[in-house]
Order: sequence, then structure tokens, then C-alpha cells
Amino acid sequence: MEFLGILLPIFLIFGIGYIGQKTIGFDVRNLSTMALYLLSPVLVFRTFYGIELQWTHLYMFLYCMGLFLSLVLLTTLIGRAKGYNTPETCGMILASVFMNGGNYGVPLVLFVFGNEGLDYAVFLMVVQALLMSTMGVYYAAKGSPEGGGVRSALTAVRRVPVAYGVLVGLAFTWLGVPLSEPILQAVDLVANATIPIIMIVLGMQLAQISIRKLKLEKLSYSLSLKMLVSPAIALVITLLLPVEPMLKQIMILIAAMPTAANTTLLALQFQTDADFVSSATLISTSLSVITLPLLMFWLV
Repeated sequence: MEFLGILLPIFLIFGIGYIGQKTIGFDVRNLSTMALYLLSPVLVFRTFYGIELQWTHLYMFLYCMGLFLSLVLLTTLIGRAKGYNTPETCGMILASVFMNGGNYGVPLVLFVFGNEGLDYAVFLMVVQALLMSTMGVYYAAKGSPEGGGVRSALTAVRRVPVAYGVLVGLAFTWLGVPLSEPILQAVDLVANATIPIIMIVLGMQLAQISIRKLKLEKLSYSLSLKMLVSPAIALVITLLLPVEPMLKQIMILIAAMPTAANTTLLALQFQTDADFVSSATLISTSLSVITLPLLMFWLV
């Protein structure tokens, strides 16, 4: 019950966005763009301003890459074994590989581990955002009727605002650029607003998802990879990395997050099995009410 109490406020905030979208209706794409381009970079800047890069950050990067490559390999093998075509396989990669570490994972880590774990979660979110904006775009474009995802992926890399938040934060730190108290207060105000706003936006995104012609077999593979296999792989990786126990717990918890809502936007934009990806996003987010408390009970 304690863990359900942790998830309850998160889903209540999701619910605000969901109800608002159903009753009033907002331009979710613009709100999502605002959160991505205006708010998230400030949160990331605050995380990296004054940071001292350590071996732990390298280990977190290696963890993200290892988890990503393992899930892509497994998903591709399943696609070939089942005879899925390119759009179906790419859609399954979008649904199975990219987790909602930003507007779900970060607030959950904050609720469970406090501010001490928040910096870890934000760093992991940054790496995952880079993967989403490069390899996520690549697979979405590869599965589209037009194909040719490499150019789209390279173009997207230059437009990732989160990356610039990292670079500016590190540059200010290494150059010793001081920030006045009013500026720091402004940064804190925007950074503190980022998490609840992106949670509300996720609720709005979920309100727009519809389930059509469920592909139950394919969906079962995707959900198994996302919610069972992914945290198991994360557990193996954490056993190989010399990081503190709390970070290991956060890594495993992040790996068990449901499908990232932005994968639905990518699938719709590139017409890459969008119905399947949106179904996986909605169902995995709903199932996380059951799977995450069980995992937290075992971890914490």
C-alpha cells in the first residue's frame, strides 16, 4: 500500500491532464513542444551547472547504451522470427525499447528517493532523450513508407534542446561563470515547474490515444520486453557496474518504465505502425500501476 501511495499522486497529476484534454481540449503538440524546448533544458542546465563529472556518469551512460542495444537486438530477433515486415518491426522497437524516463520516471524517482536520486534520474533522462531524438527518429523513419531515416535522425540531433542544456551547464561550470542569486532563483522556478507540467502533458497525450484492432500476440511480446525483460537486463548490467546501491535501484526502476509517450508522436509523424505503438503506450502505462509497486516492493 505504501508504494501505491507513491504512485497515487503521480497518477492524479496525469489525471489532471487527461481530464483537461477530454473536457476542454488543448493543442497537446504545442504544449509538449513548450515543455521540451523551454522547460526541460532549464531543468537539465540546473543539474549540470556546478556538476563534477565522475566515473558514475560514465557508468550511467554505459548502462543506457547497454540496455538500448540489448532491447533492440531482442526486438529485431523476435521480428525476424515472427516474419514481421519493416514497419511492424520498427513500430515494435519504438514500443519496446524507449521507456518513459522523463515525465514518469523522473517524478517517480523524486517521490521514492528524494532530491538525492533526482540528479541521477535527470542524467538518465538526458541520455535517453538523446537516444530518442536520434535512434528513435531513425527507426520511426526507417519504418515509414518513405524510409531513409538516417538524414532525419542527423537533422533531429541538431534540434535536441536538452543537449544544449547539458553543454551550457558544463561550459558555465568549466569556465567558472558565476550566476547571481536572482538568476539562480529564476532557474529554480522554471526547473521546479518542469516536472509537474510534463506530467500533465503526458496525461493529455494519453487522452488522445485510442486502441484499435489490438494485435494481441505482438502486443504481448512488446509488453513482456518493456516491463519484464528490460528490468531484468538492467539488473544484470547493474551487477557489472561499480555504482552505489541507490543508483542500481534507480537504474532498474527506470528500465521498468512504460513505453515513452513520445514514441506515439514519432509513429504518427512517420506513419510507422502508429495504432500498435499508441496501444502499447496506453496499455503499458495502465499496467505500470501493478508492475511498478511490485518492483519497488522488491527493490526498496
